[in-house]
Amino acid sequence: MDNPFLLKTYMLVEDPASDEVISWNDDGTAFVVWQPAEFARDLLPTLFKHSNFSSFVRQLNTYGFRKIATSRWEFSNEMFRKGAKDQLCEIRRRKAWNNNNKSQTKKDQSKLAAAIAAELPLKEAEEDQRSSSTSSSSDEYSILVHENKRLKKENGFLSSELSTMKNKCKELLELVAAHSSSEKEGNNLEGKPKLFGVRLEVEAEIERKRKMAEIRQNATLFLFQSCK
Repeated sequence: MDNPFLLKTYMLVEDPASDEVISWNDDGTAFVVWQPAEFARDLLPTLFKHSNFSSFVRQLNTYGFRKIATSRWEFSNEMFRKGAKDQLCEIRRRKAWNNNNKSQTKKDQSKLAAAIAAELPLKEAEEDQRSSSTSSSSDEYSILVHENKRLKKENGFLSSELSTMKNKCKELLELVAAHSSSEKEGNNLEGKPKLFGVRLEVEAEIERKRKMAEIRQNATLFLFQSCK
């Protein structure tokens, strides 16, 4: 089974979309990291759990890769070739080194970090900073636009709800007013004649009671709907 580190590295080198940052050399016997800063910032985090170029180089060293050029970051391993993905399983990790080698490795790492820093021109660093600032401003503007749209939508919904509630309150008030009017009409019937102590309920009285019952039913319905 292929080693995950080697397989991920092979995928990065093989991907034509990243040729400006990392690619094979002309004959496919080695690969070149053309832009170490962009490689560490944009590509390493996509497949590895870090964005440290010196750590990546240290891993290469443990698998027998050699830096074969002084003017660029070009690495070679006889089993790491373009179009020879099946040979990755032949690459073996080196055994643990002794303390002296570890001490030397730390020195080499410090030199590597210094070399990386030296190879990043000031102009390039300034461009990265401007690009980062522009990207941040663009992101903030997009967030504000999205928030503004959301607030407008919520405002429209609340306005619609308020209008609906106003209409329901108006209808309820009209029902209450009609009920009060019916009550007054009922009070005016108190003086109607009685027969053997029982008030005579004429047709108007029966209609009044029916309307009052209907009004109470409608008022209850509107109150129930307005509380939903």
